[in-house]
Amino acid sequence: MPEYLAPGVYVEETSFRSPSIEGVGTSTAAFAGPTLTGPVGGTPELLTSFGDFANIYGGFDNLALTGNSSDAKNRNFMALSVKAFFDNGGSMLYVSRVFAAKGGGSGGVAAGGTVSDSDVAVTARFPGFYGNLNVTATLVPAKTQNVGSLPPGSMLAVVPGGGGAITYYTNGTTGSFSSAGTPLTLPPPTGTYVLTMRLTVNGAAGTPLVYDGLGFDAANPNYLGSMLGAVPPRRLDALQNQVAFTIGKNLTAITLFGALFGTWAGPSAPAATKTFTLANGDDGNEPASLNYDAALQCFEALEDIAIVAAPGSSVFGDSQAIINGLITHVSRQRAYRVAVLDTPPNQIASDNENVRSQIDSSYAALYVPWVITANPLAQSGTSTPGEVSVPPSGFVAGIYARSDENNGVSKAPANEVVLGALRFERDITFAEQGLLNPLGINCMRSFPNRGYRLWGARTASSDSEFKYVNVRRYLIYLEHSIDNSTQWAVFENNGPALWARVKEAIDSFLFNEFTEGNLLGSSPTEAYFVRCDRTTMTQNDLDNGRMICLIGVALLKPAEFVIFRIGQMTANAPQ
Repeated sequence: MPEYLAPGVYVEETSFRSPSIEGVGTSTAAFAGPTLTGPVGGTPELLTSFGDFANIYGGFDNLALTGNSSDAKNRNFMALSVKAFFDNGGSMLYVSRVFAAKGGGSGGVAAGGTVSDSDVAVTARFPGFYGNLNVTATLVPAKTQNVGSLPPGSMLAVVPGGGGAITYYTNGTTGSFSSAGTPLTLPPPTGTYVLTMRLTVNGAAGTPLVYDGLGFDAANPNYLGSMLGAVPPRRLDALQNQVAFTIGKNLTAITLFGALFGTWAGPSAPAATKTFTLANGDDGNEPASLNYDAALQCFEALEDIAIVAAPGSSVFGDSQAIINGLITHVSRQRAYRVAVLDTPPNQIASDNENVRSQIDSSYAALYVPWVITANPLAQSGTSTPGEVSVPPSGFVAGIYARSDENNGVSKAPANEVVLGALRFERDITFAEQGLLNPLGINCMRSFPNRGYRLWGARTASSDSEFKYVNVRRYLIYLEHSIDNSTQWAVFENNGPALWARVKEAIDSFLFNEFTEGNLLGSSPTEAYFVRCDRTTMTQNDLDNGRMICLIGVALLKPAEFVIFRIGQMTANAPQ
């Protein structure tokens, strides 16, 4: 409370209402799995389109996991699932790359090359077979007389008019050039050229990245060793640029120039180039559950994630342990997320039942079958098949996001069109779904004149209270929203004033949910209640610093079985 010492008028701001509770987002997804390239570990970047994914993690090309000759295990399920996610309405996605290095762990340098007895080394920035590429450095001379405005670390070549040896100069400060201690005569000779280099390397998406104006001296703002070093100044380059240069500590600008290009034959000669060929990179071993666990840990600090999946992980030998890791990840206290699970491909009903029998969690949902889509790698005149089988989790996560956007998280994400599907791996009949649905196995099915649809909304739980996906996700939404927006109450005086403010904030939030049609009941008193007073707390609670608020909500369940009872009647029967 402020002190009032001097007489006068004091104008102060005060609040007459409780802080409001804002609903959290529910459509942000996170995928873990092998990719062609990209960082392993660290905080993942938020992607908002498939182009974002391709620029960091590569395109659709197949992987080459060590010892795996099977196309099914080497197929790039992550890229295919990311595309399915965005095609079906997803808009925000995090990706954590899974990589199993041959020597164990998840690190390792994929490929590299050296010149001039290791004075200059270039390596693939990320592990993977994709790092086996060519890097081309090209000398770019530009004629100049205005040497006084060139930045520190610039390099000049003075070409004698009548022929003879070319002299190279560098500057430590703006405009002050010298060669082995001999200053450059000003004004400079007519044949004076500023020397920079251009570097061309394939980016993650397969398109060339070109870096112009690179300098040879460490004092240059565009020095090769910093702009394309292990830690580039731009985060974008650290994610998209595929190579890293390491420059020997004892190299000067002139010796670095010599290591790269030898000597320059002058402006009339062909452009001087140096090509680095990177080799020996590989995609590592088939990933195990520990590799997926490491990738999932990267998501723990990202509080906006609501949906987690590991597309394609069911083809690996450790698939059940990977599923267990996903469930453990989403079941953590205050994780506020659910897992979308795949079964292996080419499963029959009994196989799916076996997978489901090993799972029991209301924070996970299991979907079958796999989806047949157009193969983005197919080209006319080649043997590459025109269709490819893709796990359902990417499609389902996108449908979750689309349903949340269009209808809200309280509605079951089902009876939704599966966009991008040519057909399903196998047609699940009405009778077969009658067997799978009660077990909590959600099916994708085709219907005449209604297309391909997601036709199930159950969790993989034996608890009937949390049988439906929307019930679990809506409770997560309420819990997360209240958690985020009531942090102000911590360490406030634990008395009636605080209890009233908390109750008012939650009342207002739930009343808005009721008016939006997200709660069951014809009136607010039927739809929810909030109690925060001495009936919810004992003196022991107060003595130990606990404020307890009791909240009850009447949740909407999906109309899973729509039943019409029809019978005969006589014409004069009472209506």
